[in-house]
Amino acid sequence: MARRGTEFFPDLGAHCDEAECNQLDFLPFECDGCGGSFCAAHRTYRDHGCAKAADPGRTVVLCPDCGDSVERAAPGQAERDILYAHARSGRCDPARKRKPQCPAPQCKEALTLCNTTQCKGCDLKVCLKHRFPADHDCAGAAAGGCNAAFHGAIC
Repeated sequence: MARRGTEFFPDLGAHCDEAECNQLDFLPFECDGCGGSFCAAHRTYRDHGCAKAADPGRTVVLCPDCGDSVERAAPGQAERDILYAHARSGRCDPARKRKPQCPAPQCKEALTLCNTTQCKGCDLKVCLKHRFPADHDCAGAAAGGCNAAFHGAIC
């Protein structure tokens, strides 16, 4: 059992279980393989020579062209080989990575989940800067699609 803490704070931190180190670390890392407590210098399986290193499980590589996540077929497979095979497979479509832009004139804002609103007058998806009918030339506002009582509020 590892010694823990200091004289005045016996439950604070733990000594590194690496035989050569034994450093008192106040925020030790617990190994999910062997269950030992380790300092920052010995936190990885390789650093403390863990005999019960956990399987890394499934890993993926993100394609820089289309934004797709591609699963590694083998643990030691190189990232560039995975991306090359993905590009040749026909499933890589760079057009999917581009986010839609705000259709308001002179606006190049990318529409994301957080900055997009849909006008109830014209059903157009616009950025928050152009959420008012007058800001995006709302066709529904001119045709009476928006309630005049709002006076420029969101359609």
